[in-house]
This record gives sequence, C-alpha cells and structure tokens, in this order.
Amino acid sequence: MSIIVVIGGGAAGFFGAITCAHTDPTARVLLLEKSGKLLAKVRVSGGGRCNVTHHCFVPTLLSQHYPRGARQLKDAFKVFGAQETVDWFSDRGVQLKAETDGRMFPITDNSETIIECLLQEAKRVGVQIRTGSGVESIVPEETVAGQPMFTLQLSSGENLRADKVLVSTGGNPKAAGYDWLRALGHKIQEPVPSLFTFNVPSSPLKELQGVSVPKAKVRVAGQKLEYEGPLLITHWGYSGPAVLKLSAWGARIFHEQQYTFTALINWIPDYTEESLREHLQAYRQAHPKKVVSTNPLFGLPQRLWKVLTSLAEVPAEIRWAELPGKNTNKLVESLLRLPVEVKGKTTFKEEFVTCGGVELNSVNMKTMESRVQPGLYFAGEVLDIDGITGGFNFQAAWTTGYLAGKAMAGTLD
Repeated sequence: MSIIVVIGGGAAGFFGAITCAHTDPTARVLLLEKSGKLLAKVRVSGGGRCNVTHHCFVPTLLSQHYPRGARQLKDAFKVFGAQETVDWFSDRGVQLKAETDGRMFPITDNSETIIECLLQEAKRVGVQIRTGSGVESIVPEETVAGQPMFTLQLSSGENLRADKVLVSTGGNPKAAGYDWLRALGHKIQEPVPSLFTFNVPSSPLKELQGVSVPKAKVRVAGQKLEYEGPLLITHWGYSGPAVLKLSAWGARIFHEQQYTFTALINWIPDYTEESLREHLQAYRQAHPKKVVSTNPLFGLPQRLWKVLTSLAEVPAEIRWAELPGKNTNKLVESLLRLPVEVKGKTTFKEEFVTCGGVELNSVNMKTMESRVQPGLYFAGEVLDIDGITGGFNFQAAWTTGYLAGKAMAGTLD
C-alpha cells in the first residue's frame, strides 16, 4: 500500500487527494493543512459564492487567460478543462451556472456548496485529513529498490513517511516562503502580487466612489499594457475587471516600477478620436441649446460626465453652440485619455494571488511531477501559474490537482 501525502488543504490539494484516492483505492492518502481552516480561499471567492471556473470550453482559448502558464496549460486543459470541471461537480450533485461575463458559480450562489461537496467526496474516497499540521521540510531518502521515499518533518516535531508527496501550499507573498522547496533543488520565480487595484491618492474622480462603467479601456503610459472591461471608481482609486486583469498581465512590470506609473483611462473605447469628434460635432449641430455639463453622452453616468466636463474646463452653464474649440479638445482628451497617477496598490478583497512560484520548466506538466525530485508533485498556485480574475485560478487548481492525483495513482506517465 503506497502512502501519499498532500500538503495544503486548498482547492488544488483537495482535488489532488480526492483524484488519487478515487483512482487508486489501495493508496493511503493523507492531506495535511497547517492552519485550522480547510478550503479558506474557496470560502471567500466570488464574494462568498465561489467562482468555480469560467464558461470557456476550448482549451486553447481557456489557456489564453493566464499571464503565466498559458503554453503549459493548453495541453493540460485538453485532459481536464472547464467542461470536465462542470461535469465533475454535476456528477456529485452540484450544478454550476454561467453568468453573462462567463464566470461560473454553483446555482446556490453559496461557496459552502462547493466546500461541502469536496469534504464529502474526500470522506467518501477515504482521504484522511489533518489540520494544524504544518510541514517544515521534505527529506528525500535513498532506498534499495530505487523507489523514492520521503520523510516529512512537521512543525509539531513529528516525522511522517511517504512514497509520494503533493505540494499544494498555494502562493506565498514572500520569497523565503519557498526556501524549503529551493532546498530540494527547485528554482523559484520571485513572487510578486497579481490581481490588485490601483491606488490613486490624487484621483480627480475620488468623489465618485461607487460609480462604474460597463466598458472602459485602461492603458499604461509608455507600455503596451492595456485591458478593456468594466471599471469601478473607488475612494482609493480604481478597481473592476479592467484594472484587476491589467494588474495580472503587468504584475512584474508594475512591481519593478514600485507601483508608480501613469494610467490612461478611455471611457468610450468603441470610439476613435476621429469618430468621437464627428459624433460631438453632429450632436452639437442637433442640440445646440443643450447645456454641455448636464446632458451626458455615450451612456456615461451623470456624475462622471459632469466631472469629465469640469476637467475639460467646460463652463458649468455653457451650451453646445457656444463651446470653444479648446474645450472640445480637452473634452476629447478626458474621454479618451484621462491620465491618473497610480501610486500603490490594494489587494483585491481577500483573494490574494501571486505571480511567481516553482518554475514550470522543472515540472512535467503532463503529470505535475518534479523533474528534479522524482516522487514529488506540485499543483495550484505554488507553481508559477496565475490567471486573470474570472474563475481561471480555480480552474488551474482543479486541472493541476487532477493531473497530479492521476499520476500519483499511477495512471499518467
């Protein structure tokens, strides 16, 4: 009977443990969680609803939502992708639904549904779970048969033996958090934050906190970085999918710039400068007597439009027929390229995501087994894999956990 130890009681760890125990009922599968809480990130994800995956069932397209790991995940998603995730939960009585933006949640809109499903399935297939069991180090041993064996040294002083080990401890914000894996010969990409909001202390729109637009484009001055999507104005700066997804793609660049840069906001990305000027001219001719500042265009919120016209130095009571050309030019700038000075970041809710971790070239991405240390496997955010917001990070956890579980059970090579 082989002994499998899974380190980390999050999404990837549970999925790896369940898959392994289900595939090889003769294996003894032990899951260790250092804290007292299991599946903590699942509980808070999606505002407590759990954004399980994304409604994207084509592996190549799904992989394009990962700033780090896209190439390696493409083949992995052919084995276990979003459709397989939906089917897996459905087979266990949990139905998922897709929202208009592609995010998929349990129909109960409650993360406890996912947690209960995973706990029940782990129990059904015989996974043993221990909380309050942190692992200090993994010590490989040489055996006469040439098969890998490991001794796990726990923070309690206890030692455990294992034939195979799955590390699914999640991302760590500090490089030192990976020292125990470096000791086993693995190279680590320095961890830096991903999925964060922009702090803009001098934001000209601070008074508009809570105002959102369904589609804006945020671009970084001097870079090719840009992203389009819903944008939310906050009391500290800017948030919403456009900012969060941009933060993921630019995670390393923003870190190098110490989160100090100029962002340019385009409030009407469907317009070019030429088409915008034509539209404004046509509106001016059709509605010459309308007051510019009190009649918002392009479906923009009234409060936002008023501030944008103020930034363009448009007099409060001036009508379109009287609007000088210089103010029209400034209004065009405010609509297409409003500059905001970003100085810092704020973690997105409690969902901390790291860019960085175990280098992927040291892992066989078909089996998730280490190329450096046979018998050692990885899954989830401990790897240098991260997706944009929208269910993609959980999908990577389910996929890598599944592959590792199958491989540890001896059905993948």
